[in-house]
Amino acid sequence: MNTLFDKMWDAHVVQHVKDGPDQLYVDRLYCHEVTSPQAFDGLRARGLRCFRPERIVCMPDHNTPTHDQDKPIEDPVSRKQVETLAANAAEFGLTHYGMMDPRNGIIHVVGPERGLSLPGMTIVCGDSHTSTHGAVGAIAFGIGTSEVEMVMASQCILQPKPRSMRIRIEGTPGPGVTAKDLALYLMQQLTTSGATGHFVEYAGSAVRGLSMEGRLTLCNLSIEMGARGGFVAPDEVTFAYLKDKEFAPKGEAWDRAVAYWRTLRSGDDAIFDREVSFDAADIAPMITYGTNPGMGMPIDGTVPADAAPKSLQYMGFQPGERLLGKPVDYVFLGACTNGRIEDFRAFASVVQGRKKAPGVVAWLVPGSWEVQRQIVAEGLDRVLAEAGFAIRQPGCSACLGMNDDKVPAGKYCLATSNRNFEGRQGPGARTLLASPLTVAAAAVTGVITDPRSL
Repeated sequence: MNTLFDKMWDAHVVQHVKDGPDQLYVDRLYCHEVTSPQAFDGLRARGLRCFRPERIVCMPDHNTPTHDQDKPIEDPVSRKQVETLAANAAEFGLTHYGMMDPRNGIIHVVGPERGLSLPGMTIVCGDSHTSTHGAVGAIAFGIGTSEVEMVMASQCILQPKPRSMRIRIEGTPGPGVTAKDLALYLMQQLTTSGATGHFVEYAGSAVRGLSMEGRLTLCNLSIEMGARGGFVAPDEVTFAYLKDKEFAPKGEAWDRAVAYWRTLRSGDDAIFDREVSFDAADIAPMITYGTNPGMGMPIDGTVPADAAPKSLQYMGFQPGERLLGKPVDYVFLGACTNGRIEDFRAFASVVQGRKKAPGVVAWLVPGSWEVQRQIVAEGLDRVLAEAGFAIRQPGCSACLGMNDDKVPAGKYCLATSNRNFEGRQGPGARTLLASPLTVAAAAVTGVITDPRSL
C-alpha cells in the first residue's frame, strides 16, 4: 500500500525522466522579494511569460520593516527589493499583496490563513520554510531561484522523489509543552540531518491533538531536521480551519473537496522507508543552547558535556551549565514559526497581570495583518499593553537580519523563530529558540524561566 506522500506525489507527476527526476506539476507558487528577481530576469531574457499566472501569489515579507509601513522603507537595499517585487508582479500580471495590503504578511502565514494552501496540493516557494504549508495536508517544499523560474515558465519542476518517513508522537504532552517543544525535541533526538532525503508524515495522537496553528509550527521546522518537507494528513481539524477561508472552495465545491480530502491518508499497511516513534510524556518545555536548532535541551536541564566547543564559545555557555536564571536582553515573538493568533494568545496568557521586565527589549510581531486584526478583536492588544508590551507591524522581523529588527552583538535573544545560527539575528547576536510560553516567561522575569513555574 502506498503512503499518502506517494499518492500525492504520483498524482502530480507529468513525466518520469528515465534515470532522472520527475517532472512534477505545481499547484501553487509563492514568491517573495528575496529569491524572485533573478527568476523574473530569466523570463525576460527568454521572452517568456508566466505559464499559469493565476497559480502564483507574490508578497514581500523578509525586508519589510515592522514599523511605519505606510512610509517609504529607509534602508535602500530593502526598499529596492520590495519595490522590484511589486514592479515584477505588475509586469507579469501576478497577484501581489504589498505592504499595508490587508492580506499582506509572512507568506507562510498568509497562504494557509487565506485558503490559498489546500490539502493534496503541491506548493513551492524560494524559501526553505515552505514546508509550513504541509500542515494542511500538502506536499510543500522550498526551491532555488532557477527552479522558481522553471515553475513560472512551465508550472512544473524537475525534482527527484524523496524517500518517505513517518514520525509518530503518541500520548498527551505535559503542562507547558507546545508544538514548538515537540519540534525542538525531535531535532534534539534526530539531529539536524536526521531526516535528510525524506519527506516526513507526522502522525500519532499527540500530532492529531494539535490545532492547525500547532501543526503549522511543527511542519515549519521539518527542514531543520534535514527533511525535504513535512505534512500532516488532513482531518476534521484541517477542514474546520479551512472552511470559509477566502480562497477555499464554497458550497457544493466545498463538499466535493472535503470528500476527496478525506481519502488523503496513508493505508494501514503503508510501507515507509523509515519510521520512528516518540512518547509525548517524555517531552518537556525546550530551549536551545547552541548554534543550530538541534542543539536543544529541556529548559530545566544542563548543557550537554559533549556540546560543540565552538558553539558554546559563541554563545558564552559551559558544558554542564544550567540556563535557568540567565538574563536575556531581547525577546522575539513572531516569524513563520510562531507568528499566529494562537501564539499571541499563549504569550498573553503568561504576561496577563504581570509587567515586562525592566531592560528587556520585546519585539511582538504578528505574522500577518489578519493576525493583527485578530489580536485587536480578542482584546489581546489591551492585555499586552497593560503588561508593557507593544505590537509591531507584520513581517519576518527578527527571525533574520534582513530588516531593521537586528539584535546587537553579544546580546541574548530568546526567540520563537526557527534558526539560531551564528549571526542569524544580526552579527554577533546570540539566539536561543523556545516556545511562546517560554519567551513570555522570560519577558516578564528578565531571565530564562521555566514557563510551568508561572
